[in-house]
Amino acid sequence: MFTTTTTFIVYIFAMIVIGIYAARATSSLNDYVLGGRSLGRVITGLSAGASDMSGWLLMGLPGALYVAGLSQAWIAIGLTIGQWCNWKFVAARLRSFTQNASDALTLPDYFAARFKDRLRITSIVSAFIILIFFVVYCASGMVSGARLFEQTFGLDYHNALLIGAVSTILYVCIGGFLAVSWTDAVQATLMIFALIITPIIIIYDVGSLEQANALVAQKGPDMADMLKGTTIIGMISLAGWGLGYMGQPHILVRFMAAASVRGMGGARRISISWMIFCLTGAVMVGYYGVAFAAKHPEISVNNPEQIFIIVTQTLFSPWIAGILLSAILAAVMSTLSCQLLVSSTTLTADFYCRILRPHASQGELIWVGRGMLLLVAAVAYIIALDPNSGILKLVAYAWAGFGASFGPAVLISVFWKRMTLAGAICGMIAGAATVIIWELGQFFGLYSLVPGFIISSLVIFVVSLMTQKNNEPVESLFISLEKQFWFEVKDH
Repeated sequence: MFTTTTTFIVYIFAMIVIGIYAARATSSLNDYVLGGRSLGRVITGLSAGASDMSGWLLMGLPGALYVAGLSQAWIAIGLTIGQWCNWKFVAARLRSFTQNASDALTLPDYFAARFKDRLRITSIVSAFIILIFFVVYCASGMVSGARLFEQTFGLDYHNALLIGAVSTILYVCIGGFLAVSWTDAVQATLMIFALIITPIIIIYDVGSLEQANALVAQKGPDMADMLKGTTIIGMISLAGWGLGYMGQPHILVRFMAAASVRGMGGARRISISWMIFCLTGAVMVGYYGVAFAAKHPEISVNNPEQIFIIVTQTLFSPWIAGILLSAILAAVMSTLSCQLLVSSTTLTADFYCRILRPHASQGELIWVGRGMLLLVAAVAYIIALDPNSGILKLVAYAWAGFGASFGPAVLISVFWKRMTLAGAICGMIAGAATVIIWELGQFFGLYSLVPGFIISSLVIFVVSLMTQKNNEPVESLFISLEKQFWFEVKDH
């Protein structure tokens, strides 16, 4: 236990040191929010992946596979396709459009500039959506960290929650975006290492791949069938997770921070390759975790979301276990950190700077951003105090909220010149409202993201076509942004 504890302490200390170093390179709000748009393709690719895959990758997803079998792997398939489409069709355009549309630093900034929203209604609407759903998302990350410390060190849930939250908040508050992005690269490396080696060791422990499959089959004949144990609606719901990528602010901001359009292709290949390895590993950990539990009946698996932790503690030496369990901490910290940063940025750039203190100095804005980060973290911490909180359930709700409200708005805004300000506002509100109502009613067992994305898209098109009058300035701006984008592409 001493060596596992030591590994954790060294890891957390290293993240804080990176935060302090990054703070030396942070002298303006642009640096704090987007790192001065200086990320290379490797950091961009790894950071986009790590910021996406929170604690649910090593806890929530394996837990789902452990309970229901390969039918839950449709989540991984949908996510991979969705992220590839996001990189392919949105990343480069959004990078170009945000820089050339008044050098927008945030998603609300971009919407206000793209649709010439002088009253900044889009900014206010999108800022509220970000705060509502990110508080829930941040709470899910804190719950993941608490589960890790609770299971690993036998801590009380609330003490474990406090330790995990403070560890992440400290380095983000100090170093801002650069700290988050640099640590994401380290954390992404840890995560892929853990998810490649762990299923291999499980199979070795059981005896062979054939024996592992046989033990899994004992739990039920549907465990190995991706088409059994679920319905058509169930498969659509699971695969529909991929629709959410185009609306996740903490992922989109990685595209906005890239050094240039030029490196997007390489960053995409790095990110998708990393993602495929990690998701495959997570699926195998959950699936063959069933074989592990059958081989070791004396080991109790009370919470399926802790199967990765239990396997690691059982099959590895304390020192190696400490490294592998640090991967969970890495997943939690990488996503939670960027979510907190985006939330604090929204409050700072879109409320404080735009409404309360338009002429605030850069130093003042950095400190206000840190204060807002602590405020958002405090609210998320209060939500996470409930020890019965489910990681995947919290993530699913927030993911759907962002995907349905921002996904269609972002996608259509970078391709369709006739999209109007009214269409953007109504589409975002319709998407968010659909998710909230659908989650309350649980209609047809369909994941709320799917109807939310469809309804938001339809509203954008219908309202835009109905409000074309006086939209010429917006269309002219789009044409200008489009030309600049193709110029950057050809220039590189």
